[in-house]
Amino acid sequence: MAINWYPGHMHKARKEIITAMPNVDLVIEVLDARIPFSSENPVVAQVRSHKGNTKPCLKVLSKIDLADPVQTERWCQHFEQEQSVKVLPIAISEDNVAKRVVAKARALFPDRSKDKAIRAMIMGIPNVGKSSLINVLAGRTIAKVGNEPAVTKSQQRIDIGDGIILNDTPGILWPKVENPHSAYRLATTGAIKDTAMDYLDVAFYAAEFLIKTYPELLIQRYELERKPSNPEQLLDELGSKRGCLRGGGRVDLNKAATLFIHELRSAQIGHITLETPEMMLEEIAEVARVKEEKEMKDQERKSKGRKKR
Repeated sequence: MAINWYPGHMHKARKEIITAMPNVDLVIEVLDARIPFSSENPVVAQVRSHKGNTKPCLKVLSKIDLADPVQTERWCQHFEQEQSVKVLPIAISEDNVAKRVVAKARALFPDRSKDKAIRAMIMGIPNVGKSSLINVLAGRTIAKVGNEPAVTKSQQRIDIGDGIILNDTPGILWPKVENPHSAYRLATTGAIKDTAMDYLDVAFYAAEFLIKTYPELLIQRYELERKPSNPEQLLDELGSKRGCLRGGGRVDLNKAATLFIHELRSAQIGHITLETPEMMLEEIAEVARVKEEKEMKDQERKSKGRKKR
């Protein structure tokens, strides 16, 4: 699945972030706990490094109330192996979220007094809960919140107190998602607009993963007699039970797929995480292999083209 959605304001935001980064002390990166790897924008890692100096980073795993708690803990351990990185799993509905974020941020600057402000930049791809977190940190509604990605369009400067000045940025994707698995997961969780995806295609991908990893949740949610053997069987049974029917009583797979994706996103199926650290390492290696093969083929074509001249 290819993502072809990179609005003009995202390109502008990236340029503004790069310009502002030398004056930033801390990067707060908001990730979706259901897809910690796929929601990690590679642009953030690139702009954090400036002239050999890497900015400290607080990775906030949001939406843990929708994710698998066992996998959330494993992702926290994985990310904290990185130098100058702290991880904080949160659900926006929890108490004391703002205090916990501020405490984690200050832990990265143990020798800095509150008289000297920490200049933080908060970043995250669309629909990971960044705007909701900003409102909690500010103690008032200053960032527009919506289920639709790309709600924030421009940067904001916010004094959240306790010696921390926060720069907000629009949610930005990156021009090309090279890992096809990440593209499907971004679509599954709603990080890209639904108009840029095929519900049936995405539902088949997500269903295959859940059948393999969380079959008991599917059986319980959809009152199945046994584990489905494939995604089409799952959607067919789901559609039949939920009235997703066309003429003649046939199941409308597109309607069933839409229902399935919405129930997965809202955790009605259960607390689900769509990727693990091990999967991430395997997929990074696969993307590198495919990229290398493509480069070799391109070189061979160029070489043949030169010989024909």
